[in-house]
Amino acid sequence: MTQISFGLAASVLAMAAMVSGAGSASARTFVYVSAATAGAIDTYSMDENTGELLQVSTFDAGKMVMPMTVSADKKHLYAVIRSQPYRVLTLAIDPTTGKLTQEAVAALPDSMPYVSTDPSGRLLFTASYGGNKIAVLPIAKNGLVTDGARQMILTGRNAHSIVSDRTGRYVFATNLGSDVVLQFVLDPATGMLEVNNPPKVTTKPGFGPRHIIVSPDNKSVYVLTELTGHVIHYALDAAKGTLSEVESVKSVPDDAGLFPGIAPPAPAAFNATAPGAAPADDGKPKVWAADIGITPNGKFLYTTERTTSKIALFHVAAGDGKLTYVTNYPTEQQPRGIRIDPSGRFLVASGEKSDKLSVYAIDQASGTLSSVGRYPVDAGANWIEIVTLP
Repeated sequence: MTQISFGLAASVLAMAAMVSGAGSASARTFVYVSAATAGAIDTYSMDENTGELLQVSTFDAGKMVMPMTVSADKKHLYAVIRSQPYRVLTLAIDPTTGKLTQEAVAALPDSMPYVSTDPSGRLLFTASYGGNKIAVLPIAKNGLVTDGARQMILTGRNAHSIVSDRTGRYVFATNLGSDVVLQFVLDPATGMLEVNNPPKVTTKPGFGPRHIIVSPDNKSVYVLTELTGHVIHYALDAAKGTLSEVESVKSVPDDAGLFPGIAPPAPAAFNATAPGAAPADDGKPKVWAADIGITPNGKFLYTTERTTSKIALFHVAAGDGKLTYVTNYPTEQQPRGIRIDPSGRFLVASGEKSDKLSVYAIDQASGTLSSVGRYPVDAGANWIEIVTLP
């Protein structure tokens, strides 16, 4: 009897292992997290029903691997290395396991804290905070980025992000230190950016525009300000590709006890005999907003703030896209990145000073976040990308 029971148990365990293995092998949603300190990209498969993560592999990318973006055809992940030599890696995504394999590398003209692609998948956009510039690189038909910058444009102080609208006709870039959002038109024939008219919109002084998100209906552009934690809502003129401010809504409540952050000083003149003086720090806790995301249905918007380690929730009104701040949630320490999965049911958050990654379920009626689980991640976790394969 004992031998028969043991045999049955072994068969059951073997069958369970096969089922488990099949489940992980058939997972079609993959989560990628760049860990700058560890120099690694951690890969997870996501259970599309529960949002739970299973770590698949770790790719050795190089120190200061940070911003990433997925190709338009979902076959490649582009990862930027912010340590010298500055470069962008083209990593093939295994459609079965999600594992990454390097296929190409291209030089970048500076340390770039942001990367994105145009909707057609032909162009890679990058922005340099320290170099005060944006750069455009070509993406070959096979999805590889092998050539350096095709176009480089000097901007105002501290270019922090660059994104295309959903048509691919217009491109916007933030300048944190200059308090402006630059406006460009993309020439479809040449793949070059041309300055729009007007060339920029200005935020309030000291706001420090950081990251940008475009609404799913392409009618609104939302900009998170790093130094004050506001979400500036712009209406996008579909015919001209220009922005007009609708509202500016706080993501950090007054009772958080934070004060406006301080932008870095302007660079000294080329003939200056001494470096520019940095603004005095009074030691008060400062707003330090980081990332912004919107659900695919356009109903809910989320932002992160690093000093308090919180995620803020906004409701987005149907039609006009106006925002209502709802609440905030504690999350991983110093949350640099958030990403919403393509189904709009789960949000993943990373903390630069945390060794865990948090996954939240998004209530489809209210946008409320509830914890799914926390998962190990390498040191310096910051940027997240999620891809669901067909």
